[in-house]
Amino acid sequence: MDPDYIRIFDTTLRDGEQTPGVSLTPEEKMEIALQLDKLGVDVIEAGFPSASRGEQKALKEIANAGLRAQVCALARALRSDIDIALNCDVKYIHTFISTSDVQMKYALNMTPDQVVEAAVDSIQYIKDHGVICEFSPMDATRTDMDFLKRVCKAAEEAGADYINIPDTVGIMTPKAMERLIRELKEVVNVPLSVHCHNDFGLAVANSLAGVEGGASQVHVTVNGLGERAGNAALEEVVMCLHLLHNKRTGINTRLIYETSKIVSRLTGVVIQPNKAIVGENAFAHESGIHTRGVVVKPLTFEPFSPELVGRRRKLIAGKHAGRHGIKAELEDAGFHPTEEQLREIVARVKELGDKGKTVTDADLFAIARAVMGKTAEEKIIELSDLAVVTGIRVIPTASVKLIIDGKEYVAAETGVGPVDAAIKAIQKITSTLADVRLKEYRLEALTGGSDAVAEVIIKVEDREGNVVSARGAREDIVMASVEAMINGINKILLKKLRKA
Repeated sequence: MDPDYIRIFDTTLRDGEQTPGVSLTPEEKMEIALQLDKLGVDVIEAGFPSASRGEQKALKEIANAGLRAQVCALARALRSDIDIALNCDVKYIHTFISTSDVQMKYALNMTPDQVVEAAVDSIQYIKDHGVICEFSPMDATRTDMDFLKRVCKAAEEAGADYINIPDTVGIMTPKAMERLIRELKEVVNVPLSVHCHNDFGLAVANSLAGVEGGASQVHVTVNGLGERAGNAALEEVVMCLHLLHNKRTGINTRLIYETSKIVSRLTGVVIQPNKAIVGENAFAHESGIHTRGVVVKPLTFEPFSPELVGRRRKLIAGKHAGRHGIKAELEDAGFHPTEEQLREIVARVKELGDKGKTVTDADLFAIARAVMGKTAEEKIIELSDLAVVTGIRVIPTASVKLIIDGKEYVAAETGVGPVDAAIKAIQKITSTLADVRLKEYRLEALTGGSDAVAEVIIKVEDREGNVVSARGAREDIVMASVEAMINGINKILLKKLRKA
């Protein structure tokens, strides 16, 4: 095996699905599996077939989907579990049994000799069926070292193709993990793998330490999903391996962000904004010192190019913003203020920020137009009329009339609510001009009471990846949402016109 190549064993569909509140349908599992294969993982642990018939159905479909990646099923060290996995047509089975004193006594009620016997029997049974076998001594990092070596040696002699070392409750430190793998490497020749949990926030660090100790495979999940505090995050492990450890993987890093968003959407687990690599703020800059640096030389405040993981740099206008960042954002949108005008624009942006307001692209461009003498709002699309119907036994329906270049266009749509219906109607009319999707929607009440002014802040994105934010503020939430959507579409269209 190439010592510089690290296998990526993805367990998003198994350990990741064990995230509290996450439950994927077979169709959703297939969508994620196809994306993981496109991403370039070496192994997809697609599920635990003994858990349910749905798991079995999903596993069988994924196993027969003709993927490049190896498709793996998890099984306890029981022949009955292994038979169910074999019936799912997988060619790779990951079997496990607890080896720590506390789990052998209280979870299994088995003696150490019985555990070794069960492990050996399950591995031999898997190999007798001509299937790749990966074996895990569960809770390895709390297992007596002499017994762990005994189990791993027995697993190797039984025919295990890989031995995985799980830090089941996430209690290791990087130094201890590296030392553990080095010790085990002296006992067994079979390739070692690491599976780290994030209970102390060390899953990625411990995984990388395992590689430094000699592990040739790492178990990961997209976005760090998993039980309790989760598992080692694929995106962080891979980028660290590539850029900090000079290792290679089969991952196409430019698909990392796309994969992260798909998994977030299907699992319903929101990615924290400051999450490394894939968080919305990972390549966002507001501070004046930082924006000046990245505008002149991105390397000043970015460890690597955002394009490497399928991202784009984002300069934020806010109270910490500096003139260089705001100037770059304005010029990208086609505004070229003089130095005096730029100073005034920056001052107004900071004034808004000091009031605690989110300064959107729409705000910045409106300020720029006002300061530069373009006080008249440029509009390609205007709202002429809006009517909505909703109720307990009525499907929410919206009828929208828009004026585009002097002509009236009308469309009606239904939705899960009046806001959804109205936005769909707008998209129906404007799809030929600007095929945009709603990337983010946020509703805030600016004043108290039932007559509160609702401020809707949105982000919309077109097919070319142009993203703009806009807002609407009305007492009527539907009107505020429609106003924001139309403003956003206008910004996208104006951005395109200025670049043309």
